[in-house]
This record gives sequence, C-alpha cells and structure tokens, in this order.
Amino acid sequence: MSASPPRTLPALRPSRSAPGRGLDPVDRVLVEAQRALETVFGAPAARRPNPAADTPDIALDTAERRHAAGLMRINHVGEVCAQGLYFGQAAVAREPETKAHLLEAAQEETDHLAWCADRLRELDSRPSVFNPLWYGGSYALGVLAGLRGDGWNLGFVVETERQVEAHLDQHLQTLPEADQRSREILRTMKADEARHADSAELAGARVLPQPIPSLMAAASKLMKTVAYRL
Repeated sequence: MSASPPRTLPALRPSRSAPGRGLDPVDRVLVEAQRALETVFGAPAARRPNPAADTPDIALDTAERRHAAGLMRINHVGEVCAQGLYFGQAAVAREPETKAHLLEAAQEETDHLAWCADRLRELDSRPSVFNPLWYGGSYALGVLAGLRGDGWNLGFVVETERQVEAHLDQHLQTLPEADQRSREILRTMKADEARHADSAELAGARVLPQPIPSLMAAASKLMKTVAYRL
C-alpha cells in the first residue's frame, strides 16, 4: 500500500474563503496558522480591482504624504484586525450559514487589506510593526465572541463595522485634498463595511450591551493612536 501524501500548506490555500468542512484538527490548525501568516506577513491578493486604479496620483508635499500614510496605516491595521476577528469567529461558529457569512466578509476585508497595502507603498510607507499583536488580539476576541453563540458573533460584526464606518468618515474629511487615490479606496471600503453590518443585522445579530461597545471604541482609539506613527 502506497504512503499517503504529506500535508502541505499550499494544498490548504482554498480554505481562506471556504467554510473548511471535512478538515481534521491538524488541518484546521494549519489553516488558521496560514491565514495569520498571510494576513500579517504575506501579500494577500484582492479579488476586485483597486478602486483607485484610474485615479491620477498627484504629488503630495512631505507633510501631506506623512499624514496620508499615517491614516492609511490605521486603515491597514483595521483590516488586519478585521481578518483576525472574522477568522476567529468563523473558527467556532456553530451554524454553517454564519461561518459562510463571516468568511465572505473576511474575503472583502482581504480586498481592503491589499488596497491599503498598495497605497502605503505608493506613499513610500509601510504597515504597522505591531500587526502580529493586532491580529492575535483580534483573533482571540473573535473566538470569545463566537463561543457565546452566533447572535453574539454577528453582533460583533455589526458593532465593528459601524465603528469602522465612523472612522472612515473622519479620514475622508482629514485626508489631504489632493490625495484622491486614498479617497477612492476609503469610499469603497466604507460602502462595503455598511453592507457587512446591514447583512449581519438581517442575519440575526444581537445588540451588544454596554460596556462592550465602549471598550471596543477605546481599544480602537488606542490602535489608531499607535498605528498612525508605528
């Protein structure tokens, strides 16, 4: 009898957006490890075209470029956190429909992650050095939320997306006027986040009680303060 082929990470790549049924525990660990590595250290590919592709890249002065890069680094960190949160929630989701909803949202967040990374490179900047910490903390939060049940799972999606919408609005107001490429990316992201929240509400999300939303907002404020510079 011939030996079974060894498990390899490339064989598991389709599971980034698939529900992941039929995997044994070792494969599940490998899938989650690969997702983390791809998000934090890799270069996840967007499925959709960059919304800024046809927008002229107007030269910014040093201060404008530094400010735009700080804002786009915050948004990149936000997408890293979203990946960690949704993958953590999906790992323990009870219903296949909830898991599929979370992974589909995560795929669109992957688009956002890739677009923000592209813009950071164009601005001669880089992602946050603390991305492993942001991802790990968000993944743990996602698992804790998921263990409470799918209604809580979806409630975290709604609260997360509403808070992201709010800070995207702030960034659209404070970006340098000439930075239309960043604006096009953020406008598309904002529309996607609103749709994710609306879909989660329709799917049966629970309203998170205080102090959870306030604690999430405080953590987000800390993240934005640190990520703007680092």
